[in-house]
Amino acid sequence: MNNAYKTMQSELHSELLNILTYWTNNTIDQNYGGFVGKITNDNKIVDKANKGIILNTRILWSFSAASNYLNSKSYQSICERSFQYLKDYFKDNEYGGFYWELDYKGQPINKRKQVYAQAFGIYALSEYYKFSKDEEAKTLAIQLFELLEKHAKDSKKLGYIEALNQDWSPIDDMRLSEKDMNAAKTMNTHLHVLEAYTTLLEIYPNESLKKSLTMLVELFLTKFLNSNNHYHLFFDEDWKLLSNSVSYGHDIETIWLVIEAAKTLKNNDLSQQAYTIATRVANTFINEAIDTDGAVINEKNLTSNHIDTDRHWWPQVEALVGLKYAYQIKNDSTYIDTALKIWEFTKTHLIDTVNGEWFFRVDKNGNVYHEEDKVSMWKAPYHTSRACIMMNI
Repeated sequence: MNNAYKTMQSELHSELLNILTYWTNNTIDQNYGGFVGKITNDNKIVDKANKGIILNTRILWSFSAASNYLNSKSYQSICERSFQYLKDYFKDNEYGGFYWELDYKGQPINKRKQVYAQAFGIYALSEYYKFSKDEEAKTLAIQLFELLEKHAKDSKKLGYIEALNQDWSPIDDMRLSEKDMNAAKTMNTHLHVLEAYTTLLEIYPNESLKKSLTMLVELFLTKFLNSNNHYHLFFDEDWKLLSNSVSYGHDIETIWLVIEAAKTLKNNDLSQQAYTIATRVANTFINEAIDTDGAVINEKNLTSNHIDTDRHWWPQVEALVGLKYAYQIKNDSTYIDTALKIWEFTKTHLIDTVNGEWFFRVDKNGNVYHEEDKVSMWKAPYHTSRACIMMNI
């Protein structure tokens, strides 16, 4: 690795500490417990904002992963606060699993069981167990896994159903967010079940878990991947394709998560397939997703050819990690050169050096979308802190 790459690694390590400091100083809810649900772009706490499961599991994962990486107990109190809040307020003591959303006082207002959310619960609790060795966290992670296997897994047609009612019965509207298609099986949810099961397997070497994770890896090597080196996003229950859109951030994020899953399974055949596909996807990503300023653009619809050129915060950092993995496979400096350009763009346009944290997105001219939040259901420290860690290990 050249000196520019080593400088980037050092800057990412420093940025991790900046991110953790921001979340420590700004997001603890002193009035109602846990963490505040929303902070605006200019750092104003939105009073009485609802609390979402995605934000809260991602906080636990981020601070636990950072503690493991730094080999430090500096963030122990935040980890414990996060775990306690999840356990006391988000956990459904009647039917099991985590609620989707609470009000500011911690009362459930949306009790649906989104599989994506349960996956993040497994991911966060497993990482927290590595740090704390708290057996209660491990037990809860295993319980979530068993609930998904019992209620959400499609044993006949493979994969996992997107969402269910509170009591795990079928639900009509399965959408993860208003922006998403109402689809029974989605690439995004399967990706996060895969990363969750990968981490759980590290602390729970269970045969049923291995089989399910193997199935997930195989789905990403076959069902989700298309001939254009992109990953299909939305399917019905029978795996009929429902969309022709490309999410560049998900493309590049997927390659390294699938490699990690195959490695954790110790499956050489799947690993070799994952390596081959990773470089193909990374090459297509470089050709299509990188704009002239070095930024990663958001999406493209292959039917209409419409391109969303906005630069969201998270695809930039997922690209750094994905390109690092591609470089390790092929030793082609193009991957590193591209990553350095993305990091330069990110430092210039997406890191808020005045108020802290990162902007949610900017347009192709670098103009910030001020209506987007710094902290929200979908704006958490997870993508950024993870990339800072992964680029240094």
